[in-house]
Amino acid sequence: MNKSISIKAPGKLMIAGEYAVLHPSEHLAVLAVNRFVYADIKKSAESSLTLSDFQLENIKFTIENKKVSIYTDNPRVSFVQKAMTIASTYLQEKGVALSPFQLTIRSELDDKSGIKYGLGSSAAVVTSVITAMLKLFLPEEPSKDLIFRLAALSHVIAQKNGSGADVAASTYGGILNYASFQAEWLLEEYNKSLSISSLLESDWTYFSVEPLEIPEHIYFCVGWTGKAASTAELVDKVLQLKLEKPKLFEEFLENSRAAVRTFFMGLKQSDESLLYKGVKENRKVLAKLGRDANAPIETPMLAKLCDLAEELGGAGKPSGAGGGDCGIAFMPTKEKAEQLLKVWEENGIKPLSIKPNHSGATEIKNNN
Repeated sequence: MNKSISIKAPGKLMIAGEYAVLHPSEHLAVLAVNRFVYADIKKSAESSLTLSDFQLENIKFTIENKKVSIYTDNPRVSFVQKAMTIASTYLQEKGVALSPFQLTIRSELDDKSGIKYGLGSSAAVVTSVITAMLKLFLPEEPSKDLIFRLAALSHVIAQKNGSGADVAASTYGGILNYASFQAEWLLEEYNKSLSISSLLESDWTYFSVEPLEIPEHIYFCVGWTGKAASTAELVDKVLQLKLEKPKLFEEFLENSRAAVRTFFMGLKQSDESLLYKGVKENRKVLAKLGRDANAPIETPMLAKLCDLAEELGGAGKPSGAGGGDCGIAFMPTKEKAEQLLKVWEENGIKPLSIKPNHSGATEIKNNN
């Protein structure tokens, strides 16, 4: 009997450096969190795909000439289809013969009611699919770098943009100092490259990733504002500002860079005052960017979330694009963190039981 391989890939929260990361060589802090996408894969007589969260069961698919065709017109399979196509192409370039398999995916990144918290579900889905297929078919253990590059490429082809930071969190885990490969560059290289293998082996000029750690004496809290955000709309407004008022955008980049540098210094030196300073500065920089771009990055609810954290001696800021979704806070003691969750709740902010997750996409052992 074929053993099923089970993979879990963590979701993410952006910590510092949002929006700036879309610019070459700018750095962002991104954190993997303990909510996961699960992928179960096993060889079988016929190929089929199940997306448990969307009641899509045993959908047939075929792999012909490196192309994966999934027999449904449900748009929810697009990220999975791209990831399977990229993985299949890579494996066939490496001379690996593919046989039919069953793939089942389920996610715990969104709320049971379907509410999106902004934890990066499409990136975790793509990462889990790539990891599962490589583990099933490759004779050797795939490296994190290989998984990241294939998953990042799949994700960018599927959505035509994005920094790849969410894919990095799902792949490597922990808290990362990340600089994006730049989506435009990657798409351009993909369109002109002779093979996926050669693209993976080329120099991804702007990309870098460095794992760091949150000091043990600092407590991390996450609150949801009760409103999902439209990242694409907010990003469009910021890009509009970059075009129309380049001077203001340059100023934003400079101030964001300084705040993020302070935050990373706080992490590396295990110095909470520097860490809080970096978070507070980054919050201010993002709020000003929102005002300049006429984009509601720090909503009244997110402002309340951050102010309450500061009143209790910590520091908070919106996570990701803002406009809703989650806010994060770093607190000096367990007591202060618990107190914060309580006052958040009293103010209509939903505390989420989310913690940092130290490993990226991994195989779940002893799965029968």
